[in-house]
This record gives sequence, C-alpha cells and structure tokens, in this order.
Amino acid sequence: MRTTKDRLRHTVLFELLLLTICVPLMTYALGKPAKDVGLMSIFLSMTGATWNFCYNIIFDHVLIRLGVPLYPRNKPLRIIHSVLFELTLLTVTIPAVMFMLNYTFIEAFMVDISFVVLVPVYAFAFNLLYDRVFPPPVKEIS
Repeated sequence: MRTTKDRLRHTVLFELLLLTICVPLMTYALGKPAKDVGLMSIFLSMTGATWNFCYNIIFDHVLIRLGVPLYPRNKPLRIIHSVLFELTLLTVTIPAVMFMLNYTFIEAFMVDISFVVLVPVYAFAFNLLYDRVFPPPVKEIS
C-alpha cells in the first residue's frame, strides 16, 4: 500500500490541477462570477480531497479483503474506482452547489453530472500518470 505521505501528495496534486482546469472553464460555462465559482470549487475540492484520501484507503482495504492485488491496477478496476468515487461524492456536492450558486436541485444535478462525466476521465489519466511518475512500492507489484 502507498504511504500516508504519498497519499497526501497524490491528493494535493490531484486537486490543485483539477482546480486549475475547472475554475476558468466553469466560470465561463455557468456565467457566474469567478469569485462564486472559485469559492464553490475550493469547498468542493476540500470535500473531494478529504473523501479521496478516505475513499482510497477504504478501496485498498476492500481489495485486500477480496484477495485482489493492489498493483498493478488494470483499466477496468481503475474505471470502477473512479466512477464509485464520483457517485459517492454526489451526496455532498449536489446540496453544496444548490446552496452556493443558488441553484435548484435540477440545475445543481446538471452541474454535478458534468463533473461525474469529466472527473473520472481526468482521474483515470491523472492516476495512470501519477503511477508512472511516483511508482507504487516494489513489494506490492510482485
């Protein structure tokens, strides 16, 4: 398993890059002030980062209990990991978007669905790259 330090680095890099990409795009797409979109994005990022850290530990422990090797992770497992993360995160993000942008449930749901479609693709690519730049512990691969 990865160390706590490595998991923290992963989470910080993941969220910072995602914010850098999403805030300008969402400001433009939603027609909302950058300040509002930025504050919402930071809140969602902090929520996502906290859940990401916990979720990855839980996911690894579930794999261990199921007897599935942690590494290397095949593409179907990475897809399952990314999609389950986003679906569980929706329970917090939809109400937050409703409140912060003064959106109806449907409007907030539509904003979140765009993230549910795009973020797993981003997460998939980010995690593949992360594993190449910061390889998992050698003893886990064998």
